[in-house]
Amino acid sequence: MSEPRKKVIVLGKLGLDGHDHGAKVVARALIDAGYEVIYTGLRQTPASIAAIAREHNADVIALSSMAGSHLPFCRKLKDMLVQSGLADRVWMIGGNLPAQDHEELRKLGFKGVFPSSSRLDDIVAYVKANLHD
Repeated sequence: MSEPRKKVIVLGKLGLDGHDHGAKVVARALIDAGYEVIYTGLRQTPASIAAIAREHNADVIALSSMAGSHLPFCRKLKDMLVQSGLADRVWMIGGNLPAQDHEELRKLGFKGVFPSSSRLDDIVAYVKANLHD
């Protein structure tokens, strides 16, 4: 009998944001929790994130943003994820996210919004609670 497929999380950094320490810490916490994490590396486009998520049949699409460009990137990425058949996946974002942007991010489909002060346990718990077997 084969082992069940690990849930796949694609963790991406959009645009010119060069700060990825937090993304790597979150990736490690998710790996330790038993998930397969595909970290895209820095300076990705919405199209590349959508393509990577589609290629790996991602269960979760997670973004890390520290540069303040999260809203325009998330708007573009939303359309690409929907076009790629990934609208039913878990979408989340973390990083330098001002409180006034949280509601718009949720309306775009990024239901998990984690400002940089968020606890790793809370991020892992959100993923566990929102993944469907």
